[in-house]
Amino acid sequence: MSSQPPSFLLGEFPRSLDDRFRLSIPTELAEPLLEQGIDCALVKERAGCLSLWNGPQWEAQVKQGVELVRNKMYAGRLTGKMEEVQRLGRLLSTRHRIVQVAGRGRLVIPEGFREFLGVEPGGDVVVVGAAVCIELWHPTHWLEYLNDRIPEFRTLFDTLSG
Repeated sequence: MSSQPPSFLLGEFPRSLDDRFRLSIPTELAEPLLEQGIDCALVKERAGCLSLWNGPQWEAQVKQGVELVRNKMYAGRLTGKMEEVQRLGRLLSTRHRIVQVAGRGRLVIPEGFREFLGVEPGGDVVVVGAAVCIELWHPTHWLEYLNDRIPEFRTLFDTLSG
């Protein structure tokens, strides 16, 4: 979320939720993202996928975006767009929650996010390093995403690295 991410987080790790919706984040992903004692932002990305961000970085970006929308609204530049502003407010209200990652990278998936992820206790989750954040995927949704996106890999890599 900041201009300089803490690291380039990569890797794919199968995990399982325990009976209390706890998940162990792999150390190689958790350590670069999480500063000691810093909260994280758990974010609803798309059905079957949550992302985990450095909390202060996430909150700074959201605050900046909300301030821009608020300023446009007060300046009259969003006249006739109150339905869109309300929709944005609703989605912002539910999209993320500040969470703590406990010792050994343990994360409790909160209510509301559990249903969005769609994994029952004891169910499998795929933990993926998404360069600037950690993603938690329902395995079926992860395979669908990969099937749709893998053919684009070479072009994307060449575009971003060229």
